Amino acid sequence: MAARSASSATMKTARIHGVGEVRLHTEPVPLPAPGEELLRITAVGLCGSDLHWYSEGTIGDARLTRPLVLGHEFAGLTAAGRLVAVDPSIPCHRCEYCEAGHPNLCASQRFAGHDQTDGGLCQQFCWPSRYLFPLPPAFNALDGAMLEPLGVALHAVDLGHLRPGMRVGVFGCGPIGLLVLQVARAAGAADLLVTEPLPHRRAVAEQFGGVPWEGQPVDVAFECAGFPGAIDDAFNAARPGGKVILVGIPADDRTAFNASSARRKGLTIKLARRMKHTYPRAIRLVEQGLVNVRGLVTHRYPLEDITTAFSVAQRREGLKVVVEPT
Repeated sequence: MAARSASSATMKTARIHGVGEVRLHTEPVPLPAPGEELLRITAVGLCGSDLHWYSEGTIGDARLTRPLVLGHEFAGLTAAGRLVAVDPSIPCHRCEYCEAGHPNLCASQRFAGHDQTDGGLCQQFCWPSRYLFPLPPAFNALDGAMLEPLGVALHAVDLGHLRPGMRVGVFGCGPIGLLVLQVARAAGAADLLVTEPLPHRRAVAEQFGGVPWEGQPVDVAFECAGFPGAIDDAFNAARPGGKVILVGIPADDRTAFNASSARRKGLTIKLARRMKHTYPRAIRLVEQGLVNVRGLVTHRYPLEDITTAFSVAQRREGLKVVVEPT
């Protein structure tokens, strides 16, 4: 990505330099290119993928090659004062995957907070107008930042092809799992079974209708943790002919399961990759009260406390940690 021009004004950014090392910088405010808007960033959620960067300096097969501004769950104010949510993915719109309606699979996409594209952990940020979604008056910045993980949950549930009356399992009830749980409920799932080792997260899952899984077979199993235990539970729970949707990102870039059992049951296995233009649907779900996103935010920090924010998120002390740069 070519370097942006910049104004003489300055702002604060938070860049990750290596494992466990996030530093504040003073940098020029970028100038928007044609078709872009300059945003004042108001809320940035720390995602599990951000924690991979922080804890390991990698995510999957991607490696940290330069000091990077993380953050892809965020909202901000336009120059006109309009609160918007930011879709962090810019696909090429020209490849066969984009043309087939799968922009999340585009190999040329730019993604905020990944590779050579800086993300939202800064005070001001430029992004194309077509990827900014104006929010209803009742929304605040926290709601806007939470629309990206809600979009991931929507895409995962879409992959499961849920129908009313199905029995669904959610294995791992961090923020993504809790959003999958709520979307599955909105899609008509009759039974919502969950596993989660952390008591405070398990309690929230139960508030959203989740019942502890005790071996019951499920039509669709959503693995939302990336940990071996959750993966094993998802494959064990899926009924013959059922589906397993892998949403979690494993730390060592490998996912293992018992092949003979999965084959014997004839399971359909799908891996979720980000989302597909889900912001309009996500906004409607929150606006109509079908999904609670604001209640998942348990910790809020200014940009100056970015190291504390990452440490709290890494320890999984609550649910969603949000940084408020301005």
